[in-house]
Amino acid sequence: MGSDENVRTGRHCVFRMHVHLVFVTKYRHSVFTDRHLTRCEEIMRAVCEDFEAELVEFNGEANHVHLLYWRAQRLWSGSYFAGSVGGAPLSIVKQYIEQQNRPL
Repeated sequence: MGSDENVRTGRHCVFRMHVHLVFVTKYRHSVFTDRHLTRCEEIMRAVCEDFEAELVEFNGEANHVHLLYWRAQRLWSGSYFAGSVGGAPLSIVKQYIEQQNRPL
C-alpha cells in the first residue's frame, strides 16, 4: 500500500473512513437559502469537531445538502480494513459537492 495521509493504521487494522452524506428536505421542497446553508455548515463543523471528525466539504442546493467528512480514529476493534465513499477518488467527490448550485 502506498503512502496516503488519509489512511490510518492501528495495531491490527487499516482504515480510511471518508463518508459522503446527503440530507434531503421532505418532498424535496426548496427551503434553503445561502444563509441557511452557511449556518448549517457552522453547525455541522461543530458537530464533527465534537466527534473528532473533519468536515472536508460542505455545500447544498435549495432542497438538499452534501457533507463529506472523515474520521481519523478507528470505530471498531480487531483486524480489518475499512474504506468508504464507494472507492471514488476523493477529488471527484469534493468536485461534485463544490459544483452544487448553491442558492443566493
